Amino acid sequence: MGKKEHDRRILRRNLFGVLVFVLALPVLWPMGGAKLALKEILPGQVSAAEIPESTAANSSHLLQNTQKQVLGPDDIQFETEQSSIPAAALPREEVERMQDFDYLKRHFYIVDARTMLLPEDIDVNAALEQDFTIDTDTDGPQVLIFHTHASEAFADSDMTKGREEGIWGVGEYLKELLEERYGIEVLHDTGVYDVVDGKGQITGAYERMEPPIREILEQYPSIQVCIDMHRDGVAESTRLVTNINGKDCAQIMFFNGLCRLNQNGQAVPTPGLENPYVSDNLAFSLQMQTESMARFENFTRRIYLNAYRFSLHMLPRSTLIEVGAQTNTKEEARNAMEPLAEILAAVLLGEA
Repeated sequence: MGKKEHDRRILRRNLFGVLVFVLALPVLWPMGGAKLALKEILPGQVSAAEIPESTAANSSHLLQNTQKQVLGPDDIQFETEQSSIPAAALPREEVERMQDFDYLKRHFYIVDARTMLLPEDIDVNAALEQDFTIDTDTDGPQVLIFHTHASEAFADSDMTKGREEGIWGVGEYLKELLEERYGIEVLHDTGVYDVVDGKGQITGAYERMEPPIREILEQYPSIQVCIDMHRDGVAESTRLVTNINGKDCAQIMFFNGLCRLNQNGQAVPTPGLENPYVSDNLAFSLQMQTESMARFENFTRRIYLNAYRFSLHMLPRSTLIEVGAQTNTKEEARNAMEPLAEILAAVLLGEA
């Protein structure tokens, strides 16, 4: 074949491609396909409005698929420079449904009978837009992990070997992940507050915890986040397990105290348990919950709301997290720290 004939064939092929593109535009345009055809979209730049309607649990897979299918020519360089936490968001339709208080309460919360969640407690849009980013340039730790109930163990824990066998060891792994993967400096408290005179004593643990934790916060003013990590207690037949990235993970649950009692249908402040950060606490847990739903299917249980204060009143960015239960294994609890670290980093580094 001569060079001129070869060139003519390439020209005809290119003209045919242009013709197909032009003829397809009227079909692609109503579907939003023209947006993908006419602009470069790089990983992490797909907005929530461009994600098809789906359930909240599947939205992370939709986002990942979109990113894999539509890549720009500079993707390799972009991915090298990009953070390891790509943007994630619930589908727009789910956020719109969350504006309905009954829907929000039914799908996002478990409200203990002793308390009440009121419509004015949560402005969904304001909560999701609240800035919880931290200053990582400050000297000293930015996150404090502690355990009001440090003696909580898992199904295969041998606590005679040390606190590493229980929830404290899980917290230590979260510290490693936040520091090594995301550059967030963490202080992990070694205090034990649920043991008195060598015997387990849960009653009074929150009162015993507060003075030393406040002392730590005074000593390290760089700390901007408090995480009180626990392990839940459930019926022996209950297994709180999901699979993420091929690993069995204990499901987690964010926990809020509303400092409010339900007395015969009337909301009454819980005596002596004030918390100036209830609104912040609620927004913080809601952001982490939605981040989890957008990224990982069935990882989080619904947020639990109780009437009391617990350990959530010392900083605005305070959360209590239940990691699995006594029926989970140590490995399941440890595996759960990988998605949890990603969720925390997304919210605290402002890349959600």
